[in-house]
Amino acid sequence: MNGTGQSDRFVVPANPPNKAKAAEAGEERERTKGNTDSETRPGRSAGPGVSSELSRVRQVAQKDKEARFTALLHHVSLERLVMAYWDLSPKAAPGVDGVTWKSYGQDLVANLRDLHERVQQGRYRASPSRRAYIPKADGRQRPLGIATLEDKIVQRAVVGVLNAIYEVDFRGFSYGFRPGRGPHRALDALATGIMTKRVNWVLDADIRDFFGQLDRDWLGTFLRHRIADERVLRLIGKWLAAGVIENGSRAETGRGSPQGASVSPLLANVYLHYVLDLWADWWRHRFAHGDVIIVRFADDFIVGFEHRHDAERFRDELGGRFARFGLELHPDKTRLIEFGRRAARDRAARGEGKPETFTFLGFTHICATSRRGRFWVRRKTDSKRVRAKLAEVKAEIRRRACLPIPEQGRWLAAVVRGHQAYYAVPGNSDAVNAFRTQVIRHWRKALRRRSQRTRITWARMNRIATRWIPQTRTMHPFPQARFAATHPR
Repeated sequence: MNGTGQSDRFVVPANPPNKAKAAEAGEERERTKGNTDSETRPGRSAGPGVSSELSRVRQVAQKDKEARFTALLHHVSLERLVMAYWDLSPKAAPGVDGVTWKSYGQDLVANLRDLHERVQQGRYRASPSRRAYIPKADGRQRPLGIATLEDKIVQRAVVGVLNAIYEVDFRGFSYGFRPGRGPHRALDALATGIMTKRVNWVLDADIRDFFGQLDRDWLGTFLRHRIADERVLRLIGKWLAAGVIENGSRAETGRGSPQGASVSPLLANVYLHYVLDLWADWWRHRFAHGDVIIVRFADDFIVGFEHRHDAERFRDELGGRFARFGLELHPDKTRLIEFGRRAARDRAARGEGKPETFTFLGFTHICATSRRGRFWVRRKTDSKRVRAKLAEVKAEIRRRACLPIPEQGRWLAAVVRGHQAYYAVPGNSDAVNAFRTQVIRHWRKALRRRSQRTRITWARMNRIATRWIPQTRTMHPFPQARFAATHPR
C-alpha cells in the first residue's frame, strides 16, 4: 500500500500490455461483488448531503473500494426524472427536436411516465446533439453539443445516481462539477497550498482538446471498475455515440465526449480520476523529495512543487502517462514557472525579473507582498476574460439602446453584480472597479448616440450610474480563512 490508501499495483502501470479492453496492468482489479438493489426514494445529489435513496449505495462504495454495482438503473426513478426536469434551466436552448422546457412541461407527468418506461424497458434512444459554438476569451470558438430535453433529463438523473459512488472515490484535490464544490473552493485550496506549503515551482498544465480526445474505450474500462450494470453502461454508450447535427447534416464522433452534455463533466472526472489523480497522488508519495500540491478543476489543473527537479520529472512522466490514454499536454500552453514565497528573492539574486504569473479559473495569480512584508498570492481578473466580457456587454448595450434608462440600468446592474459575485476577491478591487467603470463608459456612449442634442454629461452620467450600478466591494473572504472553515483540522 502507498500513502494514498491505494495499492501500487492498482495505481501504477507496470509493463502495460498493448491497448486491451481491460485496463492496463496498473488499472486492473478483480471482479468483486457489491450490489445494492433496495427500494429507494428520490434525492438530488450524492455528495456530502446524499439522499436517503442512495445512502446505501454510498455506504457500500465507501466501505468497499472494490465493489462493483450491478443494479443501478432502478434508482433512475420517476421521481428522480421529475427533479431532473425541474433542475434544468427553462431558458436553455432546445436540441435537434426543438422541444423546449416549457412545451415539455405542459403535459409533464405523462411525458415523464413515458420516458421512465422507455428507460427501464430499454426502449429509450439517445438523439444526436445540436452543434453550437460559443466564443472563448482568446477569440477562438468552443464547440458545444446541445442535447435534447429528454436526453438532458435522463443524463441528470443518471449522474445523480453515479455521484453516490464516485463522490467517495474522487480525490480531495478534484473540484470541478462536484456536489458542494465550485471554482472558488479550488481557488482557495490553490492559494492556501502555495502560501502554507513550501511551493517554489508551479506547473501550469493544459490538456490539448481534452473533451475531443477522450478515449471511449478507456472510459468504458474505467467505468467498469465500479459499474457492472450493463443497462447504465449502454445508456452512456448511447449518449457518446449519438453524434452531432451541424448545418443539417449528422456527423459521427468516434472519440471524445460532447461539451455541454449533462453527463460530460462526470465522465471527464472519472477519466481523469484514473489517468491523472490516482497516478499523481501516488507519484508525490513515491517519488517527490519535497512538498507537492495539486488542484484540479475538470480538465484544468495546477501542480506546485518545492523542488525544481521534482517538477521537471513529474512533467516529463506525466506526458508519458497521458500518451498511454490518448491525451497530450499542450506544448505551447504547459509551462513550468518559478512561483512562490522565494521566487522574487531568488530571481532578484540571479539578476532576473519579477516572477512569472499563471492563470487559473479566470484569475491571474501573482507573487505579491502584503503591507507587513509577508508573501501572499494576489489574484487579478484575467485580462482576456475582461476584454471578452466588455465586448459582449458593449454589443448588448447597443442592441438595447432604445429601451428606457431604468430598464437598461436594471440589466446592467445584474451584469455588474454577477461579475462582482465571482471576481470580487481580496486584492482584486482595482480590476473589478475598472470593469464597472468601463461598463459605465459604454453605457454613456450608447445614451449619447440616442440624440444629437444629448444632455448626458459626465455629471449626469455619474448620477445615473450611482442610481443603478452597484458600487465595488469585496464579496469573498481571504482564501485561507474560507479554506480553514471548510477543511477544519
